[in-house]
Amino acid sequence: MFTPVAAQFINYLSIIFSMNIYVSNLSFNVEDDDLRGFFEEYGEVTSAKVITDKMTQRSRGFGFVEMTDSTAAQKAISELDGASVQGRNIRVTVAKPKEERSTNSGGGYGNNNKRSSYSGNNNGGGSRW
Repeated sequence: MFTPVAAQFINYLSIIFSMNIYVSNLSFNVEDDDLRGFFEEYGEVTSAKVITDKMTQRSRGFGFVEMTDSTAAQKAISELDGASVQGRNIRVTVAKPKEERSTNSGGGYGNNNKRSSYSGNNNGGGSRW
């Protein structure tokens, strides 16, 4: 058994040498296990996830695969990119890191959620007529 420090170091190395892969233009019938199967012939797959719509639970047509061996992952990317899978030519690339989102999104108003009034002044409230 590894010491806690050694276990953390091994986990750190697996993160560094693993590769996250973005797969797009998937058939809406492809499920997580199908996606995993496409990549397993190239090496060990630690995770495979088809992204689904939160409301309908239906596939959004893309997913992510994580492989432990970056060399095997590169081979999978080069051989599967453009391949026909269930009647669709899939796109396979190295996944880009998720971008940080601003914490003060404000819902798209950009003015601290103050809505202009019908009266023309921006004090909030006011009469419509």
